[in-house]
Amino acid sequence: MSGRRPLYGWLGAEAISLTGTRVSMIALPWLVLTTTGSATRTGLVALAEMLPLVVLKVLGGPVIDRVGARRVAITCDLLSVLAVGAIPLLHASGRLPFPVLLLLVALAGALRGPGDAAKAALTPTVAATAGVPMERATGLHSAVERTAGLLGAAAAGGLVAWVGAADALVVDALSFALSAAVLAWATAPTPVRASPPADAPSSYGAELTEGWTFLRGDRVLLGITVMVALTNLLDLAFATVLVPVWAATTTGSAATVGLVFATFGGAAALGSICAAAWAERLPRYRTYLVAFLVCGAPRFAVFALDVPVTVVLAVCVVGGYASGFLNPILGAVVYERIPEPLVGRVSSLSTAMCFALMPFGGILGGLLVAGVGLSPALLVVGAAYLLVTMLPAVDPRWRELDQRKAAATETSRSLASGSPMETRAPSPANGRTTMPASSAAAAKSAVRSPSANHTKLP
Repeated sequence: MSGRRPLYGWLGAEAISLTGTRVSMIALPWLVLTTTGSATRTGLVALAEMLPLVVLKVLGGPVIDRVGARRVAITCDLLSVLAVGAIPLLHASGRLPFPVLLLLVALAGALRGPGDAAKAALTPTVAATAGVPMERATGLHSAVERTAGLLGAAAAGGLVAWVGAADALVVDALSFALSAAVLAWATAPTPVRASPPADAPSSYGAELTEGWTFLRGDRVLLGITVMVALTNLLDLAFATVLVPVWAATTTGSAATVGLVFATFGGAAALGSICAAAWAERLPRYRTYLVAFLVCGAPRFAVFALDVPVTVVLAVCVVGGYASGFLNPILGAVVYERIPEPLVGRVSSLSTAMCFALMPFGGILGGLLVAGVGLSPALLVVGAAYLLVTMLPAVDPRWRELDQRKAAATETSRSLASGSPMETRAPSPANGRTTMPASSAAAAKSAVRSPSANHTKLP
């Protein structure tokens, strides 16, 4: 059981943190709208959070690899209690002018970026400590993420109506404190083994460059990152503009929007649970193609057609279930291909790039609807989605998705022998991720001789 404690604690901390985040995603815009009456200021608040989140997610990678993912995650959560908690406190005292609100929201985003990246960087360690396949760890995390999104959004609506938007943010602040406590308890370090002598650490800039060099040199990792960035852009256009406009023209009710997303999200959570149980035995490349064929273009096409809402919901059930298999597979591939000394830098850089286009999704959707109309806009976005997700079908390098790595068992043995949860760079004999030739070549150019933070790859 003790070997599973870090995994379950990590998942529990993520469930708490993500639920709180969903509350703030509804409470914060509502607070701005009700106090200022300005949609423009509401948009500025969203930008103030997203911009530092993406930038600090990139810049925090070397810190995660130097200091340790566990320590960074807990520290960011604890500081987030202060940043988020200050908003309702100042609001209640009448000392929250809009510039101060922007500053606090930007600080919260700056802490959430590296904090989220650090929790994600713990994935290989908690999976190895628990002795579970990477697909199971990423599948369980995906199920937790989707479930927290559903429950958090539902709870946020009732909470804001009950106590008000400002007081609802208190729940978000408390969720960070509870998340930090659970993570600290579940991933408490074990005694540290003696480490070989190390050279002087490299510079921060050099370490940041190493992460980019490795990501750029691995065609599969870079391809996954670009593909997810583009699909996030298209998904945001779909979610923030196309579906609401469709609901307004078909049923005239905002409840239809919630029903669509709840149906899709619930089916996706079920798919993620099934992926956690089955994905390790499924062919990754083929599953990727089938899942995107099912959850991609058909979803856009059915909204473009004049069909009953029940048919739309049925397509959402099938597409949502298929989409539940994607994050577990892609997440496992990403973490298996990154050598452990670079996990923080490469994973945080990759996820930041995946987030980079999301703020433009609503703009894209709005321009398309205004320019060509709703149905053509849905078909255009659906065609783009199909093209982006099916390009791997003609690129032979993507078949490397099926090359499962054998490092998890070795790393688990290494951790069981006494290495701490904070350890970031085990010796090559005890848990280096085995990579294909193309990735190994990139890693050799990215990782130098042993230092305080790196292990040389042979």
